[in-house]
Amino acid sequence: MDQFHDIRPYNDDEVAEVLHNLVETPDFVNTIIGFRFAQWPKFLRGPLVFGVKFALKRQISKITNIHDFQSIVANYMERMIKTTTSNVEYRGIEKLDKKTGYLFLSNHRDIAMDPAFVNYGLYLAGLNTVRIAIGDNLLRRPFVSDLMRLNKSFIVKRSANGIREMMAAFGQLSGYITHSLMQDQCNIWIAQKEGRAKDGLDQTDPAIIKMFYMSQKKEKKPFAEAMANLKIVPVSISYEYDPCAFDKANELHQKSTTGNYEKAEFEDIDSIKNGIVGQKGKVVVTFGDVIKDGFETPEEFVAEVDRQIITHYAIQSTNEAALALQKGESSTDSAFSSYLERCPENLRETVLAMYANPLKQQQKYLNKQS
Repeated sequence: MDQFHDIRPYNDDEVAEVLHNLVETPDFVNTIIGFRFAQWPKFLRGPLVFGVKFALKRQISKITNIHDFQSIVANYMERMIKTTTSNVEYRGIEKLDKKTGYLFLSNHRDIAMDPAFVNYGLYLAGLNTVRIAIGDNLLRRPFVSDLMRLNKSFIVKRSANGIREMMAAFGQLSGYITHSLMQDQCNIWIAQKEGRAKDGLDQTDPAIIKMFYMSQKKEKKPFAEAMANLKIVPVSISYEYDPCAFDKANELHQKSTTGNYEKAEFEDIDSIKNGIVGQKGKVVVTFGDVIKDGFETPEEFVAEVDRQIITHYAIQSTNEAALALQKGESSTDSAFSSYLERCPENLRETVLAMYANPLKQQQKYLNKQS
């Protein structure tokens, strides 16, 4: 019995049926039309539906497995990089072994692009792409779930109710991650905490580490040994510009002024779209060192993950400009100044903090070490 059937990515033998069902899903087709042909008049909707379905059927006829699907994703990724970034740089990827499965524990800025940039770097380096952890809160539309699982995503059941159901979900997730790494030798990507670090401060949630340990704890393995078995590699992702910065700032501002922020029903889907099409400037993905044994508690392990993510974070010109402006100094980055002019006045301090915080966090950490 497939004990992970409801959370795992799709297998090769499931691809054809899933793709066929997607093309026949009105919500999926209408979403593509809304994304690509939003300015077209409504009376052309009928022909557009026919045309989009015809084009999709031609494209999926060439897809017989997950690798084929991800090759098409890679083509879109190349196009996105050319149109929305000035440069993408990978650091530390040469340390990775092609025959080893790693657990990439990453800081989190963008819902879709964080794992996508990690994946693309591995793809270019000839390494196996990752199985991506994605919260079920992002899968309210069934076609999104299908697309994600075709792209090797597995589901984190954040909506589990009650302690017993939550522990069962965590246990299943822990078992799946351990099985993927130790049995299948597959790479895994997961964020260091639930949700994006909207304020620019990176911090690992100890609950994530405790979840990793659950399946091996049942086998009576010591914590340090269990963590070493998972070959955890901290990853730092740095964007010169965050396409969702103003939206994140609005959420933080509302929470700080009213104590509450109510998300729109499909706000996360809009964030995914904006993250993909928005301008990012330079992007740097830094792979840290495999964390070996010697850490006896989740708290000690968290401290090492945080150390690597914070100190390896690639500081951008926008981080330096934001900190200078916070200090009342003039910024020499004219592009960032123009960017701030497009920001609503009531959000500027929040946006400045968002960009300055990674640099402040790194400086504080390095000063503590020296």
